[in-house]
Amino acid sequence: MASRPRCPRRRSPGRGVSGGGVPPRYLRSRCLRPRSPGAVSPAAGRVSRVSDGGRWSRVAPWVPFVGGRSSGPRERLPRDVYVLGAVAFFVMVGFGVVVPVLPVFVRSFGVGYLEVGAVVSAFAVMRLVANPFVGKVVDLLGERVTLAVGIGIVALSSALVGLAQDYPQVLILRGAGGIGSAMFSVSAMTLLLSAAPSHLRGRSVGFYQGGFLVGGMAGPAVGGLLAGISLTAPFFFYAGTLVIAGGIGLALLKRHDRAEVTASAPPPRPLRQVFADARYQAACLANFAQGWASMGVRSALVPVLVVEVLRRDPAWTGIAFAIAAVVQALALVPAGRFVDTVGRRPAIVSSFAVGAVVMLLIPLVPNVGVLILLLCVYGAAAAFEGTAPAAAVGDAAGGRGGQPVAIFQAFGDAGAIAGPLLAGLLADTFSYEAAFASAFVLMALAAVFALRMPRGRAAAPAA
Repeated sequence: MASRPRCPRRRSPGRGVSGGGVPPRYLRSRCLRPRSPGAVSPAAGRVSRVSDGGRWSRVAPWVPFVGGRSSGPRERLPRDVYVLGAVAFFVMVGFGVVVPVLPVFVRSFGVGYLEVGAVVSAFAVMRLVANPFVGKVVDLLGERVTLAVGIGIVALSSALVGLAQDYPQVLILRGAGGIGSAMFSVSAMTLLLSAAPSHLRGRSVGFYQGGFLVGGMAGPAVGGLLAGISLTAPFFFYAGTLVIAGGIGLALLKRHDRAEVTASAPPPRPLRQVFADARYQAACLANFAQGWASMGVRSALVPVLVVEVLRRDPAWTGIAFAIAAVVQALALVPAGRFVDTVGRRPAIVSSFAVGAVVMLLIPLVPNVGVLILLLCVYGAAAAFEGTAPAAAVGDAAGGRGGQPVAIFQAFGDAGAIAGPLLAGLLADTFSYEAAFASAFVLMALAAVFALRMPRGRAAAPAA
């Protein structure tokens, strides 16, 4: 009897392949195996029987399975997910246009850095305050109408900011915009979770957040150009993109019956268990640190740094953010693959460590070129910072939304509120270096705390 060719196999524990009952260790390597009626090939994300014949043939490479489902061919997301992603993109393009201009615009009223931070924080403060009441508005008006009304409030307040005559008007109008933002974000997330089935919810949330991320990072390119025309032009442009977003939502989103629930949905994990999960704790701290660094330091102080320290035109802020946005967009796909295949833990640890170092170096830059380089490095890290913590929350909560996601987002809002105020105060009292050092400390702390997370990709909540 002829000897059987040896085939190196990497033996490791894993789930059986759906439908074939064959452990993944027998499918991990591309090697020669005899065809037989019982042979399997994990092609196209499923198990397919191959005909017998006794000939030696190559078996397709192993395809990873997560949570009992194939990560191969993608099932199409519900239409509402794509619509909400488009809405998020237009909202954040307009918001990104305002980001590089707002601090300089506020400074034009003759106020200090603390007042600049207060305007930036007012938006997030009112979001945080309004969130508990928005649920009742959604029940009264419905998700689609609440979304459109919320976007309309932000659009109107933005246009009025462009017409403001003094600092108090700007502060009040930005706070009103925060209320509209809360109405939009809560109603949009409610629609997203009701439209997406459980096995597509993670990808649906990721697509939705991707619209925010790409739009928010691409907007400053237009904002820098509009700033060369007028400091008020970006606010009117923002109002226009919001009108487009609201129109898309009203026209294309389906009407949903709130009484409909998915019968197959598993019960949500108890909040006490979610809060005690190291993955959830690390994700919340990471979101707070990112809110502090991105809104409190990068968005609030980098534009002022360009104008008042580097002595360059405000348009350079938009150029720098635009180049960094391209880098971040290019990093989104590999970042998502890294988070899903390597794990949430290494993604958070490495990206926040890199971001911390960048925050420490930015106030020391000698010219705009070095600043752009550092912002590009930060943009690449931000692609991981935006995906890994959210994925960790999904793991800890068992793939269900609701309160765990709301609290996770509240940590980000809290960082966005405290960051501009305290970073501005540190810049006024001490120096730019002290303000950026605060972001370094928080991001480094988030990276260290993430070491408590379990190793691996653990897609299911701990028992």
